[in-house]
Amino acid sequence: MRIGTFVLAAQFPGQGPGEALHRAVRSAEAAEESGLDSVWLAEHHFVPYGVCPSATTLAALLLGRTRRIRVGTAVSVLPNHHPVALAEQAALLHLTSGGRFSLGVGRGGPWVDLEVFGGGLDAYENGFPESLGLLLDWLREPRVAGRGERFGFREVAVVPRADELLADGSAQGPEVIVACTSPKTVRLAAGRGLPMLLGMHCGDEEKAEMVALWRTAAREAGQPPEVVEGVAHVSAGVAQIEDGQGAATETLVKTMPGWLRQGLDAHVTVDGRHRVMRDPVAYTELLCGLHPVGPPQLAADRLAATAERTGITRFALLVEGSGDLAATEENVRRLGADVLPLLT
Repeated sequence: MRIGTFVLAAQFPGQGPGEALHRAVRSAEAAEESGLDSVWLAEHHFVPYGVCPSATTLAALLLGRTRRIRVGTAVSVLPNHHPVALAEQAALLHLTSGGRFSLGVGRGGPWVDLEVFGGGLDAYENGFPESLGLLLDWLREPRVAGRGERFGFREVAVVPRADELLADGSAQGPEVIVACTSPKTVRLAAGRGLPMLLGMHCGDEEKAEMVALWRTAAREAGQPPEVVEGVAHVSAGVAQIEDGQGAATETLVKTMPGWLRQGLDAHVTVDGRHRVMRDPVAYTELLCGLHPVGPPQLAADRLAATAERTGITRFALLVEGSGDLAATEENVRRLGADVLPLLT
């Protein structure tokens, strides 16, 4: 079982972005100190839901401040990036960290980001497969040309090569993970043999169905059995470790709805399409019922149950749901000290 944290750099009501970012950095440092496996960093633009606009930049900072823990993006939004530029950053972080960087990518949403960064709605609706293919080519090949509808350029040398020999003698490029919310994206990831990141809004049954679809699609695409059986998907969730389940739930129900309401309401669609918003209180209660929210044994039992039902043994857990720095650090500490020993 590999337990990591999911860092949104959430700006709670009454807080400034600097406070949110400081808590994000400290929670990541605490994750390494507490023996956790990884830290996964989200990126958002123009909304207080999360105030980190560049997951790769924050990853670089954290890789420099840590020595053991894996740091990944969850996710870098491909329609807002040139895939070659993102692949160059991934190669740089992979090589300079000794292979501790994972690149998570996703489609994102139909937000005004597409207008600001120039990708346009087509990059979101149709361009993800081309962008993903170009990014993977850059991470795996010595020379690459752009031959797609969106990206066209002459063949150029890949510098630095992501699969250069590392200090430990390995010569593999950075792990690439795909955020999946639809069967179409599941099949795309499976065809490439790439692991999935599955969202915290999904229950075990839905995640198990997506894993089963991935395996079927991977076999149909000709992926070898060792890839189909050995892939390590990641399940996102929420964790709040306290002595009682009621107390842990109360902590999150007091704080998360205000953040969700403020953060999600700030999203603006690029084309004015209608948005259906979740009820923040009901959503928080749903998350508390799905994930490790409560005393250590309950948390360990829920993680073990998810692993048994879905086959997923890597977790990215939101630990900043209290909105408080000291409480977040204590939450991370208890994950490492009180929950991890119950999972070994």
